[in-house]
Amino acid sequence: MALVTHGDQKYKNSEKLAATSDWPGLSIEHRKFEAGRQATPVPICTEIVVVLSGGGMVCRIGNGEVQKSFARPGMSYLVPVGTQESHLELSDRMECLHLYLPPALLNQSALADFDIDPAKVEIAYAHGLSDQVLFHICSPLRDLLHRPRQPTDALFVEGIQVALAAHLLGNYTIDRWRAPDKAPSLDPRRLQRVLDYIETSLASDIRLEDLAAQACLSPYHFSRLFREATGLSPHRYVTDRRVQAARQELARDRLSLVEIALAFGFGSQANFTRVFRKAASLTPGQYRELCCGEAELQSDRSDAAFRRDCA
Repeated sequence: MALVTHGDQKYKNSEKLAATSDWPGLSIEHRKFEAGRQATPVPICTEIVVVLSGGGMVCRIGNGEVQKSFARPGMSYLVPVGTQESHLELSDRMECLHLYLPPALLNQSALADFDIDPAKVEIAYAHGLSDQVLFHICSPLRDLLHRPRQPTDALFVEGIQVALAAHLLGNYTIDRWRAPDKAPSLDPRRLQRVLDYIETSLASDIRLEDLAAQACLSPYHFSRLFREATGLSPHRYVTDRRVQAARQELARDRLSLVEIALAFGFGSQANFTRVFRKAASLTPGQYRELCCGEAELQSDRSDAAFRRDCA
């Protein structure tokens, strides 16, 4: 029997790119979000959210606890079954992988086999986890959603489910996990001003001094606090945003490579090609061909499905 989840009820303002719920112990969704608030129903299973691309401030309130963190690719969030969430808001667009696990991660006999006290298996409402082990367990499931089904998938998913249960029980039960101590950080409002300035200035020459002025800090202190808040240097963050914006424009196939280079602050087509290839392992032209090829394939599939329905 497939696992019943709350994803469609909670993430009404997102685009579901792919999903599968074929297995009783694990359901998977790949979703694309724009900035804004999401619904907050009480989760009926335990949810793991892994950020795949994009990023920004994530503000959420659950069980009376206010949590604010800057999401970036590779970061994870936990939402245990029964969490009383009252607020969830994203400051920017991002793509996430959502994994849903049963309310009981392991049955009573399995807990007894591993000498685990059932009273101590409640998962914490944890946020902003830079846990590479968790990320590497979860991330292969994205590829599973976007390729043809294979006979061994059920065995693969069963192994992932067990690995996830073991990792969560070993690290993120309420008696084990503690939120990290707060260090001096960049105020969320100042950070948001900086991020908004970057988004509206991608075509311009963005200097460190300009970003620091938006945060009312010296360039030295701003650079240090920005890296602590986002995990990236200001220069790297600006470059990543330019590459992400260029990816989207390449997929639309409306502007020439020179026009995209100038529109997103690369200065020249040669520099655009160099920076883009370093980030994406493809030239802009190759990336555009790949996107157009996938779009044509999807169109052919839709046409074939339509012809079958009309037959």
